[in-house]
Amino acid sequence: MTSILAIDTSTEACSVALSRNGVISGIHEIVPRRHSQRLLAMLQDLLPEGIAADGGLDAIAYGSGPGSFTGLRIAASAVQGLCFAAALPALPVSTLACQVQTALRLGLIGEGEAVLSTLDAHIGELYWALYQIEDGLPQALTAAAASKPEQLDLAGSGTLVAIGSGLHYLEHFRAATQERLSRRHPDLLPAARDLLPLAQHALARGQVQMAEQVCPVYVRDEISWKKIAEQGPRS
Repeated sequence: MTSILAIDTSTEACSVALSRNGVISGIHEIVPRRHSQRLLAMLQDLLPEGIAADGGLDAIAYGSGPGSFTGLRIAASAVQGLCFAAALPALPVSTLACQVQTALRLGLIGEGEAVLSTLDAHIGELYWALYQIEDGLPQALTAAAASKPEQLDLAGSGTLVAIGSGLHYLEHFRAATQERLSRRHPDLLPAARDLLPLAQHALARGQVQMAEQVCPVYVRDEISWKKIAEQGPRS
């Protein structure tokens, strides 16, 4: 069996998880604006001997976005450093897909259901994507996007289960969109342990990144991220 470390700091939650020989352990805390203070301590609690000393890891998964700009940078920086130090590949996982996996684990959605996964972008917009559960994993029906709530336009028909903090804008959704939402779970946040099924699936398919390829997915084109090699000397 594979051993994967998972890190997610894309929302108010900061969480880490480890899958080793089919056994999952993890730490999940709601710590708005304190991710940089808690992440390394959480990793040390999860892996007291350190990443390099562990020697049994196959890869490191991370919530690649969309999400909080600062949170995504924290995770990407940590994953780059850890992957360089331990010569491990990285496994990027969509935050929106991870959130669907969290809802599935909690029994909020089931096999075959269509899901609207949302995140509050905190600037009068939301991030969103549509998924369908197939064989216990979320399959993307649309690419991740950012939009104003009143502009959210969901093509197609049929009911959807809606999840995530973007539902705080629900009253601004179009009436036709609101009518399609059969169940709503606005307080859900993604957890690092739910990166693991998606990461294992990606690893089996060889969909990995090297450390220098680790990069957040912001959705918005105007946001840029400089990888370690591009950042220049540090003051």
